[in-house]
Amino acid sequence: MNLFLFNILLAIAWMLLVGEVSAGTFTGGMIVGYLILWLSRFAWGDTKYFRKIPLVIMFVLYFLKELIKANLKVAFDIVTPKDYMEPGIIAVPLDVQSDIEITLFANLVTLTPGTLSLDVSPDRKILYVHALYVTDADGFRRELKNGLEKRLIGVMR
Repeated sequence: MNLFLFNILLAIAWMLLVGEVSAGTFTGGMIVGYLILWLSRFAWGDTKYFRKIPLVIMFVLYFLKELIKANLKVAFDIVTPKDYMEPGIIAVPLDVQSDIEITLFANLVTLTPGTLSLDVSPDRKILYVHALYVTDADGFRRELKNGLEKRLIGVMR
């Protein structure tokens, strides 16, 4: 059985035991279920599930940090009289390969205020990104590749 599905079933069982159906109880059940599965990991053999969950948590925290930073940057630019924008379109070479990885990466870039994924090259090797604050194109490219893309690859593979 898929351990993620089993973890969800344990979370549902936890909600039934507690007697409350809410997002908080479900999250608590997921955590308790994960701990139960982790304690019995010798029975499951070698599985990626226990390595992926910390990676997913770190990825979500990283994305939230970047999202907050970008929001603050755009908000600061809006409320101050000086215009700090230096817009540009940057070609970002892609290390992500599958359709789902490219789609997730492009959507995560677009979710971040100040950036917008425009197009993917026909050979699926380059993502074109419009950014509001491009002082250094190579630095922007490095930041996307070493930050978001690298972590997404770690979660997806």
